[in-house]
Amino acid sequence: MTLMLAGLLMAASCANSSQNAENSENKNEMQEPATEIEQAQQSKMQRVAFVPTESTPDFVDAAERSVDAVVHIMTKVVRQSTTYNDFFGALLGQLYGYPGQTRNNTMVAYGSGVVLTPDGYIVTNNHVVEGADEVEVTFNNKVKKTATIIGTDPTTDLALIKVDATDLEYLTFGDSDNVRIGEWVLAVGNPFNLTSTVTAGIVSAKARNLSILGEGTSVESFIQTDAAVNPGNSGGALVNTKGELVGINAAIASHTGSYEGYSFAIPSNIVRKVVDDLLLYGETQRGYLGIYPAELTQEIAEKEGLENIEGVYVAEVTEGGAAKVAGVQKGDVVTSINGKKVNTVTQLMETVRQYRPGDNVNLEVNRNGRHHNYELTLLNEAGNVDVVKKGDSFYNSEFGLMLQPISQNDMSRLNVKAGLKIVEIRQGRFMNSGVPVDFVITKVNGYTVNNKTDLENALKNSRSRRTTIEGVYPNGMMGTFYY
Repeated sequence: MTLMLAGLLMAASCANSSQNAENSENKNEMQEPATEIEQAQQSKMQRVAFVPTESTPDFVDAAERSVDAVVHIMTKVVRQSTTYNDFFGALLGQLYGYPGQTRNNTMVAYGSGVVLTPDGYIVTNNHVVEGADEVEVTFNNKVKKTATIIGTDPTTDLALIKVDATDLEYLTFGDSDNVRIGEWVLAVGNPFNLTSTVTAGIVSAKARNLSILGEGTSVESFIQTDAAVNPGNSGGALVNTKGELVGINAAIASHTGSYEGYSFAIPSNIVRKVVDDLLLYGETQRGYLGIYPAELTQEIAEKEGLENIEGVYVAEVTEGGAAKVAGVQKGDVVTSINGKKVNTVTQLMETVRQYRPGDNVNLEVNRNGRHHNYELTLLNEAGNVDVVKKGDSFYNSEFGLMLQPISQNDMSRLNVKAGLKIVEIRQGRFMNSGVPVDFVITKVNGYTVNNKTDLENALKNSRSRRTTIEGVYPNGMMGTFYY
C-alpha cells in the first residue's frame, strides 16, 4: 500500500500564563497580543451556539457551516527549460554553456483550503502551494481571488495564504485533543475538482505516524478516518458534528492513488499553533524537551523493572537541554506532559509541538517505579528561547534548496563546526538526488559554508565545471555529492 499526499497524486497556542518574573524579559517577544485569526475565532465562538447532537448524528448543520468556508485552490508553477536543435548543440550546452532555446513550462495543480477569518486568511497544505508562482482561490459562490503565501511549514505540511476579502464564511477550531476514536467526522474539500464535496466517516485512530514527511524535525501525528478523501482534498477540512475544524486533510493510503478506505488529517491543535506562528513571526517556533525519545517496549520495561508498559522511554538526554537542566535522566519514562498522558513517541511529539520556546511544561516521569514531576522551560533548536526569524533562512535557486545556518545543538550532535541545514527541497538539482531534508552541507567545492555569502562565494570561486557537495546526514553519516 502506498502512502501519498492527497491532492497532488499533509495547537492550540498554549502560552503558559504562570511565567516567572525573572524570565519575562526573554519571553515577552513570544507573548504577542491575539492575532487576527485568534480574534476572529474567539468572536465566532461567542456568537455561535451549537445544539447538542442526538444519539444518531445529523450532518446537515455541520455540512452547511463548512461548505462555504472550504475553498478550491489552483496553483501554477512556471519552470524554464532549454532545448537544442541537435545532439551536438546539447553536448556543447552541457560542456560549455552553449545557449539553446529557452521556454517556460507551466505546471498546474489543485487542492483545497479552509478559511479561518472573515478577512481572508486560509490554511492549506504546504504541498498544495509549495513552489507556486501563482495561487488562485475559488469560493463556493464561484468568486475567484488571487492569494498571497504568508508562510509555509514543511515539517507539518501546513501553509497559510491570504486573499483580500471581507465578510467571508469561516470555520472555528475544535480541540483535536478531545477527538475520540469512533467519533463521527466530515471531510470537506474538492476531490477531482468536484467543488464543495462532503463525505462522512468515523475517527479510526489517532497519532498515526506515516513517515511521509521525512525524518528529522518533521511532525506526523495524523487523525486517521474512513471518510473518503481523494486527490484534490488536500488542505480541506475535517470537521466534527458541531461543524468545528478538528483537522486538515492531508494524505491517503492507497494502491491506486484514489481512496481505498483510510485518510489522514493534521490535528487542529497543531494547525492553530502553526498558523499563529506563521502570522506572527513568518516561521514556526518549535519548543524542544532536549531528549531522544524511544518507544517503550516490553523488553525495555522488563530491563528497567517497570510493571506497566506505559509512557515514552528517554533514550538520551541532551547536554544543556531543557530536560537535563530540570533533572530528567536517561532511562526515565515520560508518562504525561501538562497532565496529558503520552504513550507513544508520536503522541509526545504532537503534544510538545503545541508549545513554543519559553513556555513552561510539567513532565511526569516514571523512574524505577516511582513518579516524579519536573517543571522545565522549553528551548528552541539553538538552545535558547529566542524567536526564530524568517530572515535566518534563505533560498538558493541553483540547488532548489531552502537553507539555514546550523544550530549549536546540531554542531555538537553531528560533531561539525559549521554548515547549512537543508530545511526544504524544491525544484532543482536536489529534487531527485536522494539527499534528505535536515542534511547539513559543510563544504561546497572545498570551501566551508556557514551562511548565504559563504555559499555564493564557494560557487563563484569554483574552477571546476562540476560542483562538489560535502555534508552530514541527520544520523551522523558523512556524504559527498557531485553535480
